[in-house]
Amino acid sequence: MPGYLDREEADRGEANGGEVRCLLCQRIDPPFERAVAYGSYAGGLRDLIHVLKFEQVRPAAAVLGRVLAETIANLEKAMPVGTIVVVPVPLHTSKQAQRGFNQAEMIARSALKQLSRPNPNSKRFDLLTGVLLREGDTESQIGLTSHQRRENLRGAFAVSDPTRIVNRDILLIDDVYTTGTTACECARVLLRAGAARVWVATVARTLKICDVISLPEKEFSVPCSQFSVSPPSCTEN
Repeated sequence: MPGYLDREEADRGEANGGEVRCLLCQRIDPPFERAVAYGSYAGGLRDLIHVLKFEQVRPAAAVLGRVLAETIANLEKAMPVGTIVVVPVPLHTSKQAQRGFNQAEMIARSALKQLSRPNPNSKRFDLLTGVLLREGDTESQIGLTSHQRRENLRGAFAVSDPTRIVNRDILLIDDVYTTGTTACECARVLLRAGAARVWVATVARTLKICDVISLPEKEFSVPCSQFSVSPPSCTEN
């Protein structure tokens, strides 16, 4: 079962065996409710994501969708009743044209297909594309400091039609949660546009220095689907 922490649990340091955040992480709460990932951005999971994004092997999205569906199913227990709006993190139009697709959207579609199989007529999740836009063709985040990452994404996202998300609960989907900068910026934009709450689900999650310090050694030997996600942060690189 994928692990997750909410903001209150993270502050108390009571979840996931009492792991705690670094002082910088503790000072700033993320704008979303919870972030959850299936596993570590390493090994086979990393290879699958790379095959999809950089080699355009689209069938990989079905495999990644299945693991994301498992992650969403566990997160769903903490979400309110009613329909949840699913919003993939968008690519800039030029980047999407170059790649030929948005990997976050492809993975989200596959995951929701898996989740709807027990009851295809159920409307628990409502995929909305085109509501969150990436207006700025930003430079790569690789190698940027935390401040540079935030500045790079400032004003990069916008909501095309706020009426589609006003007072609705949002599940933001992406392939990898790295530092949380993208997730935080997307969540802020969605909340400013009137969304009630935002959750985040990704296929993989990178490890930061504070994670390595706080995670018990045994966490590194468990299967990928058992990997516990440590508290998210908007400030780290």
